[in-house]
Amino acid sequence: MRTNREAALKLFVVLNRTVAALRQHAEADVARHGLTLIEFAVMEALFHRGDMPLGEVQKRILVTSGGMTYIVDRLVEQGYVERKPCATDRRVRYASLTPEGRQLMAAIFPAHAEALERAMAGLTLEQKRQAVTLLRELGTYAAENPPGQ
Repeated sequence: MRTNREAALKLFVVLNRTVAALRQHAEADVARHGLTLIEFAVMEALFHRGDMPLGEVQKRILVTSGGMTYIVDRLVEQGYVERKPCATDRRVRYASLTPEGRQLMAAIFPAHAEALERAMAGLTLEQKRQAVTLLRELGTYAAENPPGQ
């Protein structure tokens, strides 16, 4: 790579291929439990953070409002999530894990974390830390400099 442009293009391709490969590992793991990766992401956020307004869950897992409604509807049908009203603002609805959802996450999350650890075993601990730092910087810069600027 002789130029900054060539390096940027190569990095974009490598990042996309890496995400696709890692996503396959994550999808395969959660599919064993009858969940999609996005359903698992919602449940994981609620499992680790507790009840959250639907809008906050939506921002954390990067889906559209309509997508969030569909995902939560599916999780409600499966008995893993319930919607709760906000005590102070009737426009706000909370997502909450049901006891069944909490039990499922407690059972499957450790193995999911292990599957991701195995998928990323190609890097040392220090390399993973460096990658997190660099990718966070890159993501922050890209978010603060919208397209077309």
